[in-house]
Parts: sequence; C-alpha cells; structure tokens
Amino acid sequence: MKIHEYQGKALFARYGIAVPKGIPVFRLDDVAAAAQKLIDETKIPVVVVKAQIHAGGRGKAGGVTVVKGGAAAARAAAEKMFGKALVTHQTGPEGQTVRRLYVEQGLDIKRELYLALVVDRDSRRIAVMASTEGGMDIEEVAAHSPEKIITEYVDPLLGLAGYQARKLAFALRVAEGSPDPKATTNQFVSVVSALARLFDKEDCALCEINPLIVTGKGDIVALDAKVTFDDNAEPRHKEWAELLDREEEDPVELEAQAAGLSYVSLDGNIGCLVNGAGLAMATMDIIGHYGGTPANFLDVGGSATQEQVTQAFRMILRSPKVKGIFVNIFAGIAKCDVIASGVVAASKEVGLRVPLVVRLEGTNVDLGKRILAESGLAIQAAENMADGAQKIVAAISK
Repeated sequence: MKIHEYQGKALFARYGIAVPKGIPVFRLDDVAAAAQKLIDETKIPVVVVKAQIHAGGRGKAGGVTVVKGGAAAARAAAEKMFGKALVTHQTGPEGQTVRRLYVEQGLDIKRELYLALVVDRDSRRIAVMASTEGGMDIEEVAAHSPEKIITEYVDPLLGLAGYQARKLAFALRVAEGSPDPKATTNQFVSVVSALARLFDKEDCALCEINPLIVTGKGDIVALDAKVTFDDNAEPRHKEWAELLDREEEDPVELEAQAAGLSYVSLDGNIGCLVNGAGLAMATMDIIGHYGGTPANFLDVGGSATQEQVTQAFRMILRSPKVKGIFVNIFAGIAKCDVIASGVVAASKEVGLRVPLVVRLEGTNVDLGKRILAESGLAIQAAENMADGAQKIVAAISK
C-alpha cells in the first residue's frame, strides 16, 4: 500500500525526522490561502507546489513547481497541475490525475542526498541505501555509477547500529562545508536511526527520501517522502484505512482484495486465473516463453469457491485489453469440479466472447473435465501447463 508524500512526512515527523512545513490542499481555491499562510509563518517568500500522486518522477514531469511570486503565483502554478493527468516514467502513457496538492515552504538547499530503506530478499534483511546523488532516479545511479550507492544492512535482532549510521554519514561527507560539522553529522545519524525504527514499527516495504537535503545552516531535512507499507501486515494496522487513497488505486485490485483474491493488473492481453501464487508466477512466465503477455496476476487461493471464481472472471474481463483467458488449476484443497463449475457459471453470466483455455489437474479432475465438456461452451482443454500456454497464445493470434 502506497501513501502520499504529505502523509509520509506526517509519519516522519512523528519519529522526529525534520520535514519542511507544508499544507495539503484538496481544492484549487484553497491553494492561495495555504501559500500565504506558509509565507506569513516562515517569513520565507518561496513556496513549492507539489502534485500528489502515487508515482515518482513528478519533478521532471512538471509536477513540482518552485514559486517565488507569492500566493497568486502559487495558485497559477496549481492550475497547471490540478485535475490534469501527470505523466511520469512510473505512471505509463495514460498518466495519473492530480486530485491533491501539497504546498510547502521553500528551503535553502546546499546539498541533495539520497536515503532509502528497503527489504533485501537476497540478504533477508532491511537494506539502508544512501548516495550523494540525491534528486536523481536511483535506477540511473545504479546503472551508471553503482559505486556511488552505499549500503548497510540492519541486523534483525539488534537493529541498525550507531556505527553503521555514522559510517554512512562519513561516506556521504554530510558535514562537508557545514558551519557545525558535528551537529550536521549527529542530525544525519538521528534521521537514519529514526527511519530504521519507523520502517520496523510501521511494517514498511519501502521508505525513500529523495532528496534528503543539507541546508545552508547545516540542518538535515527530508524534502520528499515515499512510503510503501507491506500489505501482509494490514491486520495489525487499522489506521492504514484512513491513509488509503482509493482514487489512486486500481479499482479492480480493490475489488479483488474485498473478495479475498490476490490480483495485480498488468499490461498484456492474456487473462490468467490460477490457484496458488507460485503457480500463478510460473503461468505468467510460461505464457511469456511462448510469446504471449499476461494481463494480470490472479491467485484465487487454495480453497477457492465457485463465487470467487465467478468474481475473478468478471474482474479479468473488465479489462478491454484481454483477448483470451488461460485458467491453470492444480487442485489440492480446492477441487477441480468447483473451479470448473465457477468457470462455466462465469462464462455464461458474462457472455464470454474471447478464447478460453483450461488446464485442470488434481482433486476431482475427471469430474471437473466432464463439467467443462458438457457445458456446451467453446472451451479448449489443455493437457498440461505448456500445452495450455501454447494454445491460448495461438488462439489470440488468429
């Protein structure tokens, strides 16, 4: 689950991480008042108007504007963003509509750094990544200057040690040019330590500050906040419901979540209905191997009901990109006859007009195949996963 920058900064502030003063705005008419309030409170005539969407690269796409002309200029800058589709390298060509803005005080930026915490599956630990190349896409830095990324790993029992945070501070030369090098170094250490506590306590999957700035006075301030929570921890975080922006989420994914299904939209044209996450990933891989592109990841789980299968079909067919469906079931707890009944019911209900290939194996497989064969529907049976993948790729190519 992703949250907006202003929500992430509010979370940072709770853990003692310094952030600029800012005001979230949900109506265009409120921008000028927010800008004037910040100018009056901070005595700084510069504000920054930021589009709030769940995607990076906003600055390069025109979603971040530094305003020096007062409240009226802030309103003019906001008019160019609010209600418009912002297209970045993370949104795809369709972009995301800007429905929220964040008006923030301007700061004296001396240096821009990069700091992030992320789960590193290879080491099975939280990785703390830092770089002197703040303000840039970290993917570009990794591709062209990997030596500029410094990484420390958080011990799952002991947490992040103080010496590790200081090691990062010295490697980044955070105190270079500071009027008080010791204070700047200590501030950086405090930020890294606080972010590590936040990551653990709030069950995060990603915490990124890009850029983390050093001001002219030598203060360390989080100028951005990108926070993603681990969905698996949702049962113990009831407060997440208040942070969710449904307009930023895929409506089909929200529907799947409510129905107890695991669904992720993709860019291909072959809908996938599979039981089990591992099998679902293997199904997508084998579709790609035979020249197709999956339109979704959809795991109906090991104990899927006929109603869930029917709901899954509806969700798959809601995408106009879907030109065919591959159902790949290896039944254990789930039964092939239940899946088959759901497939038949869903096909009749939605008036299926795209090719459908079904591979069944496991519990009650013979009964499941008989249900499909006697349905009167144009369903192609597959002997195995490879056979099914080849058949659906061939079917949509005709």
